[in-house]
Amino acid sequence: MMMSKMDNLNRLLKSGERLDELHRNNYKIIQNTGKFCFGMDAVLLTGFAKVLSEETVIDLGTGTGIIPILLEAKTKGLHFTGLEIQEESVDMARRSVILNRLEDKIDIVYGDIKEASRIFGTASFDVVTSNPPYMNHSHGIVNPNNAKAIARHEILCTLDDLIRETSRLLKPNGRFYMVHRPFRLVDIINTCCVYKLEAKRMRLVYPYIDREPNMVLMEFVKGGGRNLKVENPLIVYKEPGVYTDEILQIYGYDNQ
Repeated sequence: MMMSKMDNLNRLLKSGERLDELHRNNYKIIQNTGKFCFGMDAVLLTGFAKVLSEETVIDLGTGTGIIPILLEAKTKGLHFTGLEIQEESVDMARRSVILNRLEDKIDIVYGDIKEASRIFGTASFDVVTSNPPYMNHSHGIVNPNNAKAIARHEILCTLDDLIRETSRLLKPNGRFYMVHRPFRLVDIINTCCVYKLEAKRMRLVYPYIDREPNMVLMEFVKGGGRNLKVENPLIVYKEPGVYTDEILQIYGYDNQ
């Protein structure tokens, strides 16, 4: 029986790929170390986002599907969709969905964020999430055909594209959750205001308690009032190589 299970796993893997444990519901994810693998930012976003019972969620730029898979494990959401433009990532994400037997709960769709509202229709989701590229055109020259560059730089999709399509996809009072870099905060909030998305919650992430923040977690509400809550800082490390208790809880290590 064990050999049969391993054979099934091996058939889902292609050259250069590996299986990573997600520490939730025994879920695993297929990744290729030669491409762009998910990082802590995506995991922290799934700990920050709130998805209620019967709500539908779309993750824009889903990569290998880490955010929909973890949100399915952590919340009572009705259905999750991931939209991704890189075909290799779409293929890996779809195989991870099959591996975890989540075909009834998660769809992975190949497509362009800039066309998201055309693909799915306006006002079609309760929640939108995204871990978008952080760097814009002013942050160096990159290879536009490189999977890692596409994930990190606004090559195929700008911040404006993402927020415009998010606003179109959300139902009235729908919520948008995003992880980004603090140095883009002014751009993020200003652009969201243009598209009627009001900032409601913000949490800064610090590598150590005495360092500057290197990530920001944000919640926006479509048509919401202007009432921003700044939450307690999230500290990643107690000391080098040792996560804080909250980080362990977000990852699910405390359940083992």
